[in-house]
Amino acid sequence: MDTVREKYRKLTLLLIEKNRTISTMESCTAGQIASLLTDTEGSSAVFRGAYVTYCNEAKVHLGVRGDIIEKNGVYSVQTSEAMAATCREVFRTDIGIGITGSFGNVDPNNPDSVPGEVYFSIDTAEGSSSYHYSVPEQKTRLDYKLYMAEVIADKLLEMIR
Repeated sequence: MDTVREKYRKLTLLLIEKNRTISTMESCTAGQIASLLTDTEGSSAVFRGAYVTYCNEAKVHLGVRGDIIEKNGVYSVQTSEAMAATCREVFRTDIGIGITGSFGNVDPNNPDSVPGEVYFSIDTAEGSSSYHYSVPEQKTRLDYKLYMAEVIADKLLEMIR
């Protein structure tokens, strides 16, 4: 069974082979996905950039409409879709990834947060696919990030193949 790092190596090499570009706007994973994508030599051919938007204001500042967050909450499919579409548009990539959620604790700045509930979207010219995951309790913050990074790698590998 592949580790998350091996999956991202395969993913990055597949993106290079297919000549498809990618960008991310990450909240709860705090850049972990971008980091994993760029661990493979040659990733600069496909990885265009990333935003780590840990607070609501950063998301809005970078282009996510504030009314989406106000109406649906920051932890929602709608917000993850807006994040994915925004980074794809700004970086002009084939694929945009948006992820938002709360891991092991309630977010004091967003009382609607539910620990372990995560939303992510994959945006392409063909459309957007959105997902909701209930992440099982993990030992560390890094374990939460790697868990979700692996889920996203699996979806991307399935989609790109």
